[in-house]
Amino acid sequence: MRNPRDFLKPLAIGAPLPPREVVVKPSRMIHFFDPGNERMRARVPEMAQQVDVLLGNLEDAVAADRKLEARAGLIEVATSADLGDTSLWTRINSLDSPWFLDDVTELVAAAGNRIEVFMLPKVQGPWDIEFLDQLLALLEAKHHLERPILIHAILETALGVVNVAEIAAASPRMQGISFGPADLAASRRMKTTRVGGGHPGYVVRADPVADQPEAPRGTAQQDLWHYTLARMVDACNAVGILPFYGPFGDIADVQGCEDQFRSAFILGCVGAWSLHPSQIAIAKRVFSPPPAEVAFAKRIMDAMGEGSGVVMLDGKMQDDATYKQAKVMVDVAQMIAAKDPEMKAAYGF
Repeated sequence: MRNPRDFLKPLAIGAPLPPREVVVKPSRMIHFFDPGNERMRARVPEMAQQVDVLLGNLEDAVAADRKLEARAGLIEVATSADLGDTSLWTRINSLDSPWFLDDVTELVAAAGNRIEVFMLPKVQGPWDIEFLDQLLALLEAKHHLERPILIHAILETALGVVNVAEIAAASPRMQGISFGPADLAASRRMKTTRVGGGHPGYVVRADPVADQPEAPRGTAQQDLWHYTLARMVDACNAVGILPFYGPFGDIADVQGCEDQFRSAFILGCVGAWSLHPSQIAIAKRVFSPPPAEVAFAKRIMDAMGEGSGVVMLDGKMQDDATYKQAKVMVDVAQMIAAKDPEMKAAYGF
C-alpha cells in the first residue's frame, strides 16, 4: 500500500514535483506524424499551426529497421522546430519491446523539457504506469528537468479494460487514456479487422411481424465499442484525467469517421487521434462544441445566475444539473476560443 501523503512527492531525489492536477487545454486532435520521414519533419511547423497536439510516433507503423531513425528524428523536431503553443507528445514503444528503454532514456536526456507527454501502448495494469513513473523520475533528476513528463496510457488489451480504473489512478503523472480499438479487438479475439468504427454484422433485428413470418425485419447496426469507451470515460473523469478516442483507420470513410468521433465526443471524450490531414478538420469540427448549443448553454447560465433553483427556457425546465451541463459546454468553448480565432468568432466571445 502506498502512503497517500507520499503520492505528490517526487519518486527520485532531485526530480520535479509531480503535478497536482492535469492542465486542461485544447486537445481536439492528437495528430500523428512519422519523425523518421525527413519530408514530414520539414512540415512539422506548418502542421503545428493546424492542430492542438502533435505526436511523434515511434511504435506501430514504424518498421523495426526504422525505429532508431524515428527516435533521432523526433529529437531533432523537439530541439529545433518552432511549434508555437502546440503540445509535442510521443508514442514510445511498449514495455516489452527492445526499443522501450532507449526510447525513454534518450528522449528524456535530449528533449525532456520539450516533450510534454509520453504515450504508453498496451498498458495492462497500474504496475506498467508505476514502472514508467519511477523511471521518468530517476531520469528527470539525472538530467535536471524543470517539470515532470506526463503519461498517457492506451487502452488496447482485455486486461487493461478490466484494470482501467486502477490505471487511471496509478500516478499523478497520468494525463489521460486513449482508446485503441485495433489491438483491443485482437486481444479480445473479436472477429473484425477494422480499426475503429462499426461492423455490418453486429446488429439487432426487429421481432417478426405477427402472422407475417416472411415479412422483412429491420436491423440496426450497433456500436462495438460503447461499453469500453463508456468505462474508460468514467475511469478518467473519476480521477480528473482526460479520455480520448483513438484511431479511425478507414481514411476514405469521412462520414464514418465523423460519426464515430461525434459519438465519442457526446459520451465525454475530449479529442481523438488524427492519422491523416483530412481527419484534422473532422476532429476540429466534432470536438468543438456546436455554436448553437454553446449559445443555448450561455442562455441557461445567464437565466440561472448563480446556478441554483429552477427556470423555464423555451418550454424546457432548467435546474442546477442542467446548469452544470451548460457550464461544461461553455468552459470548453472558451478554452477552444482562446486558441482558435475561427471558433472564437463562431461562439461570439
